[in-house]
Amino acid sequence: RLAHGLQAALLPPSLPSLAGIEATARYLPATRGMEIGGDFYDLVPSPPLAAAVIGDVQGHNVTAAGLMGQIRTAVRAYTTVGQEPAEVMRSTNRLLIDLGSELFASCLYLRLDPARGRAVMARAGHPPPLLRRADGRVRVLDLAGGPLLGIDGSATYPTTEVELTQGCVLALYTDGLIETPGVDIEDAVAGLGRRLGEAGDRPLEELADELVGDYAAAEERMDDVALLLLRARGDG
Repeated sequence: RLAHGLQAALLPPSLPSLAGIEATARYLPATRGMEIGGDFYDLVPSPPLAAAVIGDVQGHNVTAAGLMGQIRTAVRAYTTVGQEPAEVMRSTNRLLIDLGSELFASCLYLRLDPARGRAVMARAGHPPPLLRRADGRVRVLDLAGGPLLGIDGSATYPTTEVELTQGCVLALYTDGLIETPGVDIEDAVAGLGRRLGEAGDRPLEELADELVGDYAAAEERMDDVALLLLRARGDG
């Protein structure tokens, strides 16, 4: 109960309402150990823009969860003071190194501009997001990126701008959603993309439940699962 309470305190209790963007998220802890982990997500208003982030601190214990909370807080702070996506990632990387932790983290950070129908992304060793267009086509966004956070204090994180027009859905997830024993990672990502393409027109809450369905029903989960879905509404 204490572990679950800590996890709940470190993740956002709800997602803010944003002009032009509909969002929902899911989190499922691993079923081993204390059932607490380092996966995290957040959505940060920064008018007229917004930021979204998802990440994964290695480990499934209180240490990983505590570090996750520090990273999430840092990302919010760097966003609030107006840092660009590449600098947010660099600043968070340097913070993680300065904290002296021996843990690493993957991260994907997005600056959302619904009025322009664009998103700028920076990636640190994190699985690639999926983009479903309004016509149902799904693309794996193979973004340029840098190393995991916490490895190299001089690392840089290049950014990529992508289209996010009305009806588009972005699926951000952690590796727990695609890592299955005996299944190739690329095949797993392709399978997730197919399900997104088939169900992407459904209400976002239903879509989220569909994408995590097998994992939510599983008696055992080897890893944490986090999913953040963003749909452009075109009213930004």
